[in-house]
Amino acid sequence: MHGSELKDGQHSTLEEDPRPKLWPRVLGSLAIVGVMVGMMIGRLTAPTPVELQQVDVLPGGLVVWFSAEPKLHGELVDGTLGLLFDARGKVQSGQLTFNGKSVNWRVRDTDGGLLLTLVAARALKGDWAGASQDGRWRLQVNLRE
Repeated sequence: MHGSELKDGQHSTLEEDPRPKLWPRVLGSLAIVGVMVGMMIGRLTAPTPVELQQVDVLPGGLVVWFSAEPKLHGELVDGTLGLLFDARGKVQSGQLTFNGKSVNWRVRDTDGGLLLTLVAARALKGDWAGASQDGRWRLQVNLRE
């Protein structure tokens, strides 16, 4: 029968390996490098945000120029015309003349994007249409009473 005593320095359990375990460090380093490369690729492939470039006043309406086609939501609320664009741009305001009456317009920044509002003393109605022109997006807003 064999006992538990040592015979010639050999026994059934292995001794602890004194070398450091490098495999967890290698996996951690690969994970960090993978996250960093993924973030760089994400920044390179992210679409550029749509920019409001200018607002032109026409008789009876506005022409709004964008760098590309924005997402658009428009509503007529209590006689005012409101258009919400998924875009960035600077705050602007102005006035136009429609049927001899003045109409105030304003572009302001909101949580949902840029909001263009047109307000007059009388209730306004209007329609809008957009098209690509000269590498930019042109949105024409026409007013009606």
